[in-house]
Amino acid sequence: MDTKFMAAQLRQAKAKVEQARHESAYATAVVTRRKSELDIAQKDYRCSRGVFRSDKEAVALKQLDHDQATVATATAMLAEAEAKVLEAEAAMDAATAAAETIAADIDDSILKSTVKKRILYRLAEPGEVLSAGGKVLTVLELTDVYMTIFLPTRLAGRVRIGAETRLVFDTLPDMTVPAKVSFVTPEAQFNPKEVETRTEREKLMFRIKVKIDPELLLQHLAEVKTGVPGVA
Repeated sequence: MDTKFMAAQLRQAKAKVEQARHESAYATAVVTRRKSELDIAQKDYRCSRGVFRSDKEAVALKQLDHDQATVATATAMLAEAEAKVLEAEAAMDAATAAAETIAADIDDSILKSTVKKRILYRLAEPGEVLSAGGKVLTVLELTDVYMTIFLPTRLAGRVRIGAETRLVFDTLPDMTVPAKVSFVTPEAQFNPKEVETRTEREKLMFRIKVKIDPELLLQHLAEVKTGVPGVA
């Protein structure tokens, strides 16, 4: 799917992540500086308090008050700087989450197959706009190949799930392909309006799926076709 617009959004989101990372680093550096300033202020305050105890003059008291106020200011500025760090980290987390969301949307815009498939038809051309649930491709799952057969009641009732089967295709009449019964429908496919006699009951046909071993299919992926007629 076209992702040019989302790619531009992703570049913008990554730029915001880088900006938030720089702001966080700057805020962390400010915290370091504020801690240093607080440490100096506390040392000056302890020194002033020692001088005040030995000298009762007004000059010593004034210096003590000044240093005490400086410590309080430095403490407040440190708390503010630490709050800025938390704010910057939250902004970086938000920017990172936004970038990851856009990256996930871009990844979801790439059509991927988790199993072996072959493209049969392209239903949408480049440049088309599809609505939600729109179909782009028809693919054949190469490891899930089966033949549908129908059996009358007297035979369908004796078929067990997992029974060994052999397939013979019209294009390869001399080759048999091993398979197993994977499904027996619980209801008849052809049912007369009234089922009263045994003869009429024998007209009932049950649908049965005969599946080829996926491991065998993996060895012959190039030969796997769809819609090939044959018998089981």
